[in-house]
Amino acid sequence: MKKKGFTLIELIAVLVIMAILALIVTPLVMSIIRKAKISADKRSIDAYGRSIELAIAGYLMDNGTFPTSIDKLTVEYSGDEVVCSTTQINSDSSVYLAGCTVAGRSVDYEYGSDNSPSYTAYSIGDEVTYNNVAYRVIKDSSTSESTVTLLKSEPLSYSDIQTYSSGTGASITDQNGYGGMQYGSTSDYSTSYAKTTVDAWKAAQAPQATDARLITISEASSFGYEYVEQGTSKEYNKTEATPSWLYNSNYYYWTMSPTDDSSSYVWYVNSDGNIHYTNVGSPSGVLRPVIVLSKSNISS
Repeated sequence: MKKKGFTLIELIAVLVIMAILALIVTPLVMSIIRKAKISADKRSIDAYGRSIELAIAGYLMDNGTFPTSIDKLTVEYSGDEVVCSTTQINSDSSVYLAGCTVAGRSVDYEYGSDNSPSYTAYSIGDEVTYNNVAYRVIKDSSTSESTVTLLKSEPLSYSDIQTYSSGTGASITDQNGYGGMQYGSTSDYSTSYAKTTVDAWKAAQAPQATDARLITISEASSFGYEYVEQGTSKEYNKTEATPSWLYNSNYYYWTMSPTDDSSSYVWYVNSDGNIHYTNVGSPSGVLRPVIVLSKSNISS
């Protein structure tokens, strides 16, 4: 019996059918692969988020305090590299991740929930109390910010200066009940008598503050001042916009900023409200510390 092979038309028909099947199957297979990759990337983000939460728990056990950012954590994660534009540590030790990429691939997926705490908003000039001491807000702080920058309403007292400047060798005077003292042997704030005194005061009276220092010339001069330069004389003159709480007729107080053209002169807010500069050896300037404080420490 003679065997018959496929005719050309039959072969073409088979090839057409195979091509049609390929056109149908290939997108389905690619879709399955793509979905598998997305699922894998989501699992990577989940694993990364859980690793951060474990690191938070470890940080709390080791330090007894809550980490303020992921930079303070040692995260043990060995999967594909995960980078997120939003990495938020919530107050309940959970994590919210958004805008993530996995190994460079963008993933439309969020881990956890956005439990951003809402804080009290403060405006410049608001008076608040910390440890039964009055302060003025010198930098606006929104509901998303957990800290606020404060200027002590009254300078350190004469007895405070005697106590907290002990060992500095600074010359001390009584300025209407406040402690006047030399800035230091240099206008470098980091080595000044003023810094040593403020540091000692912070340790005893403002331990919860994350920063304690003197006001900067930039901060002081931002309150409605007009810069005046006449020959070698320079100063910032107050205007109607300058708040009265920034100065007091009973004293002048140091800033932490030296002048640009002399290493032995530092700016200060004068008793007339204007901002001048004088030699660091002057024994009359008082200290009004600036602190950065968590809003949770402020009394209502």
